Amino acid sequence: MKHINILLFAVAAMILASCGNNGASNQDLNAQLENYQKQQAELSGKIEALQQQLANNGNGGEKNKIPVVTSVLKPTTFHHYFDASATVVPVQEAMVAPETIGQIKEVTVKEGDRVSKGQVLVRLTTEVTEKSIQEVKTQLELATDVYNRQKRLWEQKIGSEMQYLQARNNKSSLEDRLATLQAQLEMAVIKAPFDGVVEKVNLKKGEMASPQGQAVLYMVNMSKMYIRADVSEKYVASVRKGDSVILTLPSYPEFNENVTISRIGNIVNKNNRTFEVEISIDNKNQLLKPNMVAMININDFSAPNSLVVPSKVLREDLKGKYLYVAQDKGTGLVAVKKYVSTGHTYLEETVVTSGLEANDLLIVEGYNRVSDGVSIKQKI
Repeated sequence: MKHINILLFAVAAMILASCGNNGASNQDLNAQLENYQKQQAELSGKIEALQQQLANNGNGGEKNKIPVVTSVLKPTTFHHYFDASATVVPVQEAMVAPETIGQIKEVTVKEGDRVSKGQVLVRLTTEVTEKSIQEVKTQLELATDVYNRQKRLWEQKIGSEMQYLQARNNKSSLEDRLATLQAQLEMAVIKAPFDGVVEKVNLKKGEMASPQGQAVLYMVNMSKMYIRADVSEKYVASVRKGDSVILTLPSYPEFNENVTISRIGNIVNKNNRTFEVEISIDNKNQLLKPNMVAMININDFSAPNSLVVPSKVLREDLKGKYLYVAQDKGTGLVAVKKYVSTGHTYLEETVVTSGLEANDLLIVEGYNRVSDGVSIKQKI
């Protein structure tokens, strides 16, 4: 232990000495850093040798063995996911306005009311139109009577053809005018375009409403929603329509649901290099609100028969990444240092692509206390 303390003191002295080189050039500093790294590697080797010697003192007695926890490596399927921020968008929403200009006579709903398709929401004043309709109806009655008389006379070869044609044309014109006025009367009544909720009423009784002016009210269908996310174009080859993703809502921490991608955008946004992903979802219990923030967890990589280790056990030196496994050398378990190559990492788990084999005994606890060749024992 005395030797280890001396070595550690030497390392600390070198670090303190380096603090005084503020005026050195970058080239000098890089050279000095490389030299320190070599010294660190040499010191690490000496420390490991001393630790092994200490562990072997007393003929390998149990009291000198380092306790560890191990796990048998088994091939498994590794899944990698990435998160994308999304927004809740209603499938149906409408800013409702009249088809004709007029003064509001009645608003039959209030904010928060649930309405059905075709239900009357607003009525405009229609007195002028109604009077015009009555006037045209009176004129049409006379024109119809005149036409019928002229028709009978014409069939009897009495009177001129011109009189008959004028009577028919007058009747037809009044019928068209009546139809127009009745259509205008219908346009003075605003009806719900779909089942939904009246979210906002902008105008009240007595105010003027028009097709080009402010919408009278805003309504939304809360039964179905879209989840829309802008995803980086680097994932364009990994995301497909029909893929299953995990939907979560920051506002409802307990909400976690597997949903399916219903649409993939065909265009990459040139401003932020993203494409659109859309998910259609039933709004159960009305949890989802328009413009709410959502998160979707998308699987972009899967690898069957992979050797997966906790990321925390991986360490690194000048030669590369390594970890420790336990091996039985006949006289008991010892820690063996293995250099490995790694792949994807997700949720503190990393795929090891080379350097390990199935059924290796991985040291998952106590790995920071062992060195190559040190005697170990299973922690009870």
